[in-house]
Order: sequence, then C-alpha cells, then structure tokens
Amino acid sequence: PLEMSAKKPVPFLRQIIPVRKKVQRDPRFDDLSGEYKPEIFMKTYSFLESIKKQEKEMVQKQLKKCRNMEQKEKLQRLLNRMTQQEQAQKKQQKLRERELSLKRQQRELAKQGKKPFFLKKSEKRKLELAEKYAELKRSGKLESFLNKKRKRNAIKDKRHLPSQKNL
Repeated sequence: PLEMSAKKPVPFLRQIIPVRKKVQRDPRFDDLSGEYKPEIFMKTYSFLESIKKQEKEMVQKQLKKCRNMEQKEKLQRLLNRMTQQEQAQKKQQKLRERELSLKRQQRELAKQGKKPFFLKKSEKRKLELAEKYAELKRSGKLESFLNKKRKRNAIKDKRHLPSQKNL
C-alpha cells in the first residue's frame, strides 16, 4: 500500500478499502446446523459401527501376531479402550430406549385423559438398579457382585471406625 507522509495531515475523506472479515462459526452452537437429536445421529452414522467392528477384529489379529512386548501392550490398551467405548455406547443406547419407552407410556396415558407423571432422578436410578439386579440374576453373576459390594462397604465402614492408636 502507498505510504502517506507523516508531515502532511491526513485528508478528511480518504479512500479505505473494506476488508471482509471471515466469520467463524462453531456448528455445535450454531442454529444453521439444526438441533441435535441422538436417534437421527445414530441412524445417520450407523455405518461407523461396522467399521469399528472391523477395526477391532484387525487389532485382535495384530495382537495375536505381535511379538514385541511394548507393541503388544499398546495394542492391548487400544483393544481395551475399544471394548469400553462399545460397552458405554450400548449402555447409553439402553438408557435412551428406556427413556423413550417411559415417554411413550406417558403419551398413552395422556391420550386416555390421565395427568402425565414424570419420574424423579432418584426413582429412575432405582429402576435402573432393579434392572441391573435382574440382569445379574439372569446371568448368574449376582452373588459375586454382591460379595464385591459387601467388601467395598466393609472397607468404607472400617475407615470411619476409630483406630486402635487413638484408644
């Protein structure tokens, strides 16, 4: 650009070329992106599940072939992370389905003319625990789960008891 002399006063109406500023937008918070609906998202990106499954199988094959201990450890961590993500996704899906079924029941009751009833967080948690109990009983792992729970609670109780040194 042409440099203007510092000695001369700047003209009152000088030519300024406007520069268009790029507007950056975050799709997470922008209205143009639409509303996030997990059901639609899961349907749209359902093909990713098959890809993840293939990748998991590939990692398992590599783990069996691998001789290097460092590489083997790395692959094992990756495999564990993949399985944990898969379990978390299944758990999330179950929770979503449970909430949808409760909503459907409420709609049916509303159609019949009854007043809608919404569960509290604590009641939802109780239902979840009851479901977990039934699942553990069905799979036969209930006893081991309860034993672990008892041990954990016993350790917590011991912490709260006064120590022998103080007496």
